Amino acid sequence: MSKVNVAILAMPGVQLLDVVGPSDVFAEANRQSGTDFYAVVVVGLDDSPIRGTSGLRLLPDRTIDDAPDDFHTVLVAGDPLIQERPVPERVLAWVKAASEGPERLGSVCSGAFVLAEAGLLDGRKATTHWSQAAEFARRFPQVKLEPNRIFTRDGNVWTSAGVTAGIDLALAIVERDLGLETALKVARELVVFLKRPGGQSQFSTHLATQIAQRTPIRLAQEYIADNLMAELTVTAVAKRAGMSARNFARQFKQEVGMTPGDYVESMRLEAGRRLAEETNTPMKTIARDLGFNDDVAFRRAFVRKFGVSPVAYRRSFGV
Repeated sequence: MSKVNVAILAMPGVQLLDVVGPSDVFAEANRQSGTDFYAVVVVGLDDSPIRGTSGLRLLPDRTIDDAPDDFHTVLVAGDPLIQERPVPERVLAWVKAASEGPERLGSVCSGAFVLAEAGLLDGRKATTHWSQAAEFARRFPQVKLEPNRIFTRDGNVWTSAGVTAGIDLALAIVERDLGLETALKVARELVVFLKRPGGQSQFSTHLATQIAQRTPIRLAQEYIADNLMAELTVTAVAKRAGMSARNFARQFKQEVGMTPGDYVESMRLEAGRRLAEETNTPMKTIARDLGFNDDVAFRRAFVRKFGVSPVAYRRSFGV
């Protein structure tokens, strides 16, 4: 397993959670996977401490003058006042140069202003903090701004909305790199509620409700998440949990807040939403692979949950 070197660019006035949030997600992913998959460095303008909006200071690992050029992922952290002051030319030059090498380029919160100023978001979908969206749209009309998204991905470019949305973005990256199981473990360890409100609901992972506290029910949730194509009747999942169907259904509803059947459908629909957004797989194939009787049943359930059909969702948010 090759290592992913992550650079997070932080400038004076940075909101520290834009840096620390994703960093903690990647660090926890290492711990949960038992690897050193992610190696994160903070890049500053120089080697002096970076003072954030809270007054706390952050020591950079590298500067834009001596940072290596072998980063796999480059993220630009946000600055709440970034729209009020010009981005230094040396920062734009570094970001442009850095964008030529990594497989993944992204921003947290208002860090999108830096990417846009450097011309790296032209013609791409992007998002930023809601309070700065109007100014962003005015300043960068060539960017396909989606102000109601928690995060966006357009090819290898990822952008996220305000502050804590950087955690959502990092969890999505972990899920893509290391799989759903690791992402779920990270989210659970960090006590992150994963369902996020918005015009089009965005999820960090498949998890659509809270993780149960009791081990048998929690194991059942993990089994469901990893086996969405399997037979997931109450009887079948209860057997996996070592419980009677009646007792399992009662405890599941008490712990999770929904019936096992509703939970399975919710998980399958979230998987279908991601496949509609990130792939060109035919809807009939998605429906079949996720255990729906046919694509009509999948469409009806999708509309009921997300308010639009799978085809309409793909048209608006697909790759």
